[in-house]
Amino acid sequence: MSHISKIELEIKDIDTLRKACSRLGLEFMKEQKVFKWYGSRGECDHAIKVPNATYEIGVKKSQHGNGYELVCDYYDKGIEKAIGKQGGLLKQAYAVEKTKAEARRKGYTVIEKNVDTGIRLHLRVS
Repeated sequence: MSHISKIELEIKDIDTLRKACSRLGLEFMKEQKVFKWYGSRGECDHAIKVPNATYEIGVKKSQHGNGYELVCDYYDKGIEKAIGKQGGLLKQAYAVEKTKAEARRKGYTVIEKNVDTGIRLHLRVS
């Protein structure tokens, strides 16, 4: 039986989430008010479409802060394949995009490298 799971990642910046989605080949659906999950639809503020998955990820305003939280139904294995176990790949993509944006805002040059263990960012003073 399916159920909705929360991805432990608090989203503070929707534009950064959109970039993280793009990075992973996901489609951010701005202002889509429902997301699909097993036999139902859940309310949300935005949604994320996952290629080769039937279900979607809901982006909902957090009840405990001023950000957003992500919810999905992992019964659809296409979601886990796209965003990683417990959302690990999406968490990493969000962290990389947020770090790059903040570094550039502060005047650093950012060089990104893929390494065996993930992604390495090098920041240089411009």
